[in-house]
Amino acid sequence: MKAAPRIVLDTNVLVAALLHPDRKPARVVALVFDGQLHLLVDERILAEYDEVLRRSKFRFAASNVDALLLTIRLIAESVVAPPLGVHLPDGGDIAFAEVAVGGHADALVTGNARHFPQDALPSVQVVSPAELLRRLTLG
Repeated sequence: MKAAPRIVLDTNVLVAALLHPDRKPARVVALVFDGQLHLLVDERILAEYDEVLRRSKFRFAASNVDALLLTIRLIAESVVAPPLGVHLPDGGDIAFAEVAVGGHADALVTGNARHFPQDALPSVQVVSPAELLRRLTLG
């Protein structure tokens, strides 16, 4: 049996999945919950998910955010990632890059690929949700 691809989910993919349950980011999150994708996180990523999902502009119910984060904690692999020593356009994204590298992720899934330049992260496949789904169908 082939192991599930290992991924890191940028927060924007999680938000998009919740805002638009009929679109590709939601399909990616569903594959995580179904065990077809193996999610990698660390405490920094979990803290960012928590902070962003609780922003009033999204109007997500606190109980739903609590349930989602609990589920993620239960199914995701926690990675202790060493510092990379690279500069990214958005310094807040370093946790995602470090977990992707340290956890040997097959992909870092984001809606903002420009935040993860290939020259700074040559060992990481940075893909959109649509690209990930395309690769899974072909693979």
